[in-house]
Order: sequence, then structure tokens, then C-alpha cells
Amino acid sequence: MFNDRTLAAKAKQLEAEHVPYALATVVRCKSPTAAQPGYKALVTAAGDIHGWIGGGCVQPAVIKATRQSLRDGLPQLIRVSPVGDAHPEYDVIDFKSSCYSGGSLEIFIEPILSRPALLLLGSSEVAKSLATLAHFAGFTVTVASPAADAASFPWADEVITDFDAGSITASGSPLVVVATQGKRDQAALQAALKVDTFHRSFIASKRKADKLKQILKGKGHDPQAVDGIIAPAGLEIGASSPEEIAVSVLAGLIAARHARHAQLGTSEELPVNSTAPAAITAAPPERAETAESSLSLAKSGCCGNNSAT
Repeated sequence: MFNDRTLAAKAKQLEAEHVPYALATVVRCKSPTAAQPGYKALVTAAGDIHGWIGGGCVQPAVIKATRQSLRDGLPQLIRVSPVGDAHPEYDVIDFKSSCYSGGSLEIFIEPILSRPALLLLGSSEVAKSLATLAHFAGFTVTVASPAADAASFPWADEVITDFDAGSITASGSPLVVVATQGKRDQAALQAALKVDTFHRSFIASKRKADKLKQILKGKGHDPQAVDGIIAPAGLEIGASSPEEIAVSVLAGLIAARHARHAQLGTSEELPVNSTAPAAITAAPPERAETAESSLSLAKSGCCGNNSAT
């Protein structure tokens, strides 16, 4: 079996970068196949495969199943075979392969959804409520504000007493919320614009936000990035108290995150029978018997290249 420590190191890297992935494990095979039960790989929605679960005939099916699992958060058991099963099982999803080897594989796809990161700029009462709610909703929370302290944000993973983007150590691409509510709004918004993210929102009225956006553009900030700041932040639920506003903003963050995953999961979908190569960053398992088996299969056209299941 492929070195589990190598996969564990890669999994740690993906989680640090907040990249969702699936653990694909071969659970059953019918020879000839290029993979054996127990072989594993980490698969991302982008189609990157780290590890080994078979050649070009099986990879598109695994990528497609991974994207579905990452969208709905549910595991899948798939079977890749050149012949459709005459007796389909309700809990097994069949993929027909175009390979001529005649082998089949059953692979268990387990989604691993990383904790999303939230960068909260500000120390207002809404910020305090949002930090707590976001923690229990599964976010890693970083609070940045000159007036912030650990005692006021007991559930934050990190508290930074500055708006300087250089001191913000949130990993990956955190969702960013400016919750200053009148205290150094411009400084916080400028810090938010320096963060690489797909979501920036500002807890403020549209009128106030529009005025501040004009000021930011006048200072030379990218107009497209400035216009992309969502304000008012959150979903419209008629919120009035700090706690209710925090619920509204958190709902908006969750909706934005799911929309982002759906967008990434459905982009550049590969057809099941496609032989387009996926990005594979690991060679097949290094076993002497596996190498000999692959060599013999190669002679018959059934090895781990794009001619094997």
C-alpha cells in the first residue's frame, strides 16, 4: 500500500490551506486492475490525485464522485467496470468504463471538509457575538483589531491587536467580515482589501458603505475589489440586536461558502469515460510484486497507464 505517512503529510497541507478533499480507498477489485484493495489517494475537487487508486480509466469516475461528495458532504461507494452490473446494488454507484482490460474496482469515497477560516476585523459587540457563533459553526476564527483582547473573544483561535495585513496569519483564503461599526472603518476596510479572499462583507448600512467605497476608490484601491465588498453584510432577517445581526452575518458566510464549493465542484467536469489525465503527484505503490504485476499487465495492455481500470 502507498506510504500512509506521505498521504498524511499531504492531508495536513490541504487542511492548512483549507482545501476540501476526499479520501478514496480501493475496497474490492476484479483482476486485471492496476490497484489493489487498501490502495488510497487524496482527491480534490480540482481533479488533483495524491496517491494511487488506478489508472486513466478509473480516475474520471473518482473525480466526479469526489466532487459530488464534497458538494453534499456524503460518502459514496462506487464501482468502475467496463460492463454494467446486471444486478445493481442500491448503495453502490456504477460507472461504466471504456477500458478493454475487463477489470473492475470498487472504491469508497469519503469527503473531508476542512474547517473554513473567518477573519473578523473589528471588536464591536456584533464582532464578539459573531466570533462565538462562527466557532460553534465550525469556523477557525481570527480577530484583528487594535482594541481586541483574548478575554473579549474567548472562542477565537487567534486575536491580533492590529489591522496591519502583514500581521494577519490566517491560513488559506479566509472569509473576511469588517465589524468595526464606526470605529476605524476605513483602516479595517483597507486591511480587508489586502487579504486574498473570495468573500468580503461589511456590517454597515448601504448608504454608509457606498460613501466609504467612494473614499477607498479615491485613495487608489482597485474599484472592482471595492465594489465587491458586500454591504450590508448577511442575510435579510430583520435583525436588530448584536446577536441577531451576528446570526444574519453567519448565515451569509455559510451561504457564500456553499456557493463557492458548488462553483468549484462543477467547474470543468470530466466525462466518466474520459481519458484526460488528472494531476497525479505520486507514483503507484512501491512493491516489488506490484511492479512485476504491472510489468506483466503492461505487456498485455492492462497496466497502470490509460489502458487499465
